[in-house]
Amino acid sequence: MTDFMDKVSGSPFFLMAGPCAIENEDTALYIAETIVRTTQRLGIPYIFKGSYQKANRSRLDSFTGIGNEKALKILQRVGREFDVPTVTDVHETWQAEMAAEYVDVLQIPAFLCRQTDLIVAAAKTGRAVNIKKGQFLNAHAMRFAAEKVTETGNRQVMLTERGNSFGYGDLVVDFTNIPEMKAFGFPVIMDITHSLQQPNQSSGVTGGKPQQIETMAKAAIAVGADGLFIETHPEPEKALSDGANMLRLDLLEPMLERLIRLAEALKD
Repeated sequence: MTDFMDKVSGSPFFLMAGPCAIENEDTALYIAETIVRTTQRLGIPYIFKGSYQKANRSRLDSFTGIGNEKALKILQRVGREFDVPTVTDVHETWQAEMAAEYVDVLQIPAFLCRQTDLIVAAAKTGRAVNIKKGQFLNAHAMRFAAEKVTETGNRQVMLTERGNSFGYGDLVVDFTNIPEMKAFGFPVIMDITHSLQQPNQSSGVTGGKPQQIETMAKAAIAVGADGLFIETHPEPEKALSDGANMLRLDLLEPMLERLIRLAEALKD
């Protein structure tokens, strides 16, 4: 990840993007190939994202994955075939070492950002650790989460903003969280698509507001986010997880072009 972070320092922002969950190899490779082609053309450092397992589901019959080893091997193939870093989330301590054999970044889900044993286990693998800020926390609290990683001797930490609970079925983003977390000295990512979720729906299926993805991304760039996290799929309506808040894949490239122009204008 050292080479990747060197690239980040010379670019307007980096991108962490991919499907919510690894559904099958063909879809993962298609999404990766499409985004790699776009980000290489635009000069945007890129990390492929895909969950090998979805542990945090509303309903028992919700899709959780195609099998741990099978999904992790797909992530590994994406990384090797397209020469990009990969990231997946871990939910239990024993999963950290397992997932670290296949990916470059271990992600701590927002609901688990206070789980000391989980963060320390991820840090001790030597992989970079991306910690999502809990929907119940302010930015200042994330300093302590980051320190749980650095105290192991691992300085590869990223922090991610993903909104705060607003009532029972919506989220709101306080964009001052981004510069406050940047002050800790670690890259800060804005999780665009999860910040637009509408959780706790009566159907047991999370809703979303994908029409606001670009607006949210522009605001994140404006306040200095180092990276953008975007879940995307060729056909979000057919996605097996979180389709309601994902960006349709063919909309990603033109949006990134506009975001680069915004970032360059702000820099000038």
